[in-house]
Amino acid sequence: MIAGIDFKANAAVRAALSAIGRTEDLRFSPDNRLLAIAGYARKRLLVLRIDIEAGSGGPDVTIRDFMQLTSDNMGEIHGLDFIDDRTLAIANRDGMVAIFNLPREEPAGQSREISAIRRVRGRRLSKLNSPGSIAVRPESRGRVSLLVCNNYTHLVTRHVINRWLGYRTTGNQRLLERGLDIPDGIALSHDGRWIAVSSHGTQDVKLYRMSASLGPDTEPAGVLRNAGYPHGVRFTRDDRHIIVADAGSRVVNVYAGDDGWSGHRAPVRSVAVLDEETFLRGRASPEEGGPKGLDIDRSNSVVAVTCEERTPAFFALSSILGGVENCRQGEAIASAWHRNSDHSDMELE
Repeated sequence: MIAGIDFKANAAVRAALSAIGRTEDLRFSPDNRLLAIAGYARKRLLVLRIDIEAGSGGPDVTIRDFMQLTSDNMGEIHGLDFIDDRTLAIANRDGMVAIFNLPREEPAGQSREISAIRRVRGRRLSKLNSPGSIAVRPESRGRVSLLVCNNYTHLVTRHVINRWLGYRTTGNQRLLERGLDIPDGIALSHDGRWIAVSSHGTQDVKLYRMSASLGPDTEPAGVLRNAGYPHGVRFTRDDRHIIVADAGSRVVNVYAGDDGWSGHRAPVRSVAVLDEETFLRGRASPEEGGPKGLDIDRSNSVVAVTCEERTPAFFALSSILGGVENCRQGEAIASAWHRNSDHSDMELE
């Protein structure tokens, strides 16, 4: 097990973290000042005021304060993503997706009841059903796409909302389906070329090339194999690595993709982020006990993970990647024969 970052926090912050219960996803805000954690079981959102700074021995993490938020439009919060520094999209496994403005004041240990500014349900064949993880994709002309994993209909849907119209939904689409069995995590590459989706039932991560023709029948262009029961998934800032949390073990898996993400790939590194005792406390089934939520901060220096038994844990990204550079050549050879032919990239409209 690699050493985590011993973050600084006062007793009130640590008590709030201990009381959050079962967690799912977590997400850093675009300005890197907030960390939002989905409190699934207790139907609440925990927002941490956080500082990440470079230290002599690696990154330092300080949690300055917290804000605990509840709402009639918050249920079993599974997924979340920031639209901007103060606007958050939340996916409720037992309901729908809701858009919230965070309170203007700084987190200062308070508990607040807030209301959604918009709810997203989808329509007809793209109606939301058991929404889980969610990814926000900025579009043109004030539009934002919400890409939502519908866990138990094995489908990713796209919902276009317009900020200039008060986040009103202007379009709904069945986006991805081929190859998915309980999509449980989603991430977009920073260059806009790839969508990665954790597929719990097939125990892998499917990668789809972004294009205007993307649809439910689109075959995945790449597969990350040996992922266990994958949940949180994130691209590093340079898009050369993907980190995947395995909810069924103690580890996160690292995949390398210097030449793109087509074809089949095995992990180049697996790193334990939970000790055995903590893992076994949450081991209610072979699919549980390990890390679930995973995010990389906006400075690309800290990885945050969360699960019910440990909320949250922080690690230097460099310690997660470790000696992965030495593994790339062998991984490239092993995966070369799996690769699909290249396709031109087109913007998703």
